[in-house]
Amino acid sequence: MTTGTPVSRAERKKQELRREIIETAFDCFAERGYHATGIADIAARLGIGHGTFYRYFQNKRDIVDHVITDLVRTVVAALAADNAPDAVSSLAEYRTQTARIGDALAGIFGGDPRLARFLLLEAAGIDAEMRERVLDFYDGAAQLTAAYLSHGVELGYLRADLDVEGSARAINGMILAAVLASLRDPAPESQARLSAAIRRVMYDGIAARD
Repeated sequence: MTTGTPVSRAERKKQELRREIIETAFDCFAERGYHATGIADIAARLGIGHGTFYRYFQNKRDIVDHVITDLVRTVVAALAADNAPDAVSSLAEYRTQTARIGDALAGIFGGDPRLARFLLLEAAGIDAEMRERVLDFYDGAAQLTAAYLSHGVELGYLRADLDVEGSARAINGMILAAVLASLRDPAPESQARLSAAIRRVMYDGIAARD
């Protein structure tokens, strides 16, 4: 059985340092703000020289791109297999699926509050290009949510007259509001109550009526 090419010790160390640079930069961004953080701040905290930093990243803006790319990959991975749009065929299964997805997203953003704070509150203010990338992230999320709703309409467990695109954006708006609320009140019981309220609105509003 082929297991792939083994990663050398030197390559592992490079990968580890690259990850350390990203983590340290993200810490600095969270503490000082993106614009107030310089390469010198990141390098000093890591105890490395500027030259070492530039062997891994072009600039601090390059790090932000990597952070958002990693976040998108993590979210997409959480929405695969049993959580894929076409993985269920009834309202009961959809309820269970959305609860799983809610737990997965809570784990992603709750596990590292810097992600929500940076993505929702700061990233769009970095520059015009990053603002467009953040908006693209929101548009992509809306398209993904719409795929779940379209599947439900097609199979008949969601309302036939559902405004799929508008409902997808409304649902995502509730999710984003919950993520923002977690920055002020991260208590698990508060988040569980909010998540249950969101699902109640979803089910009562979009389920097919007998």
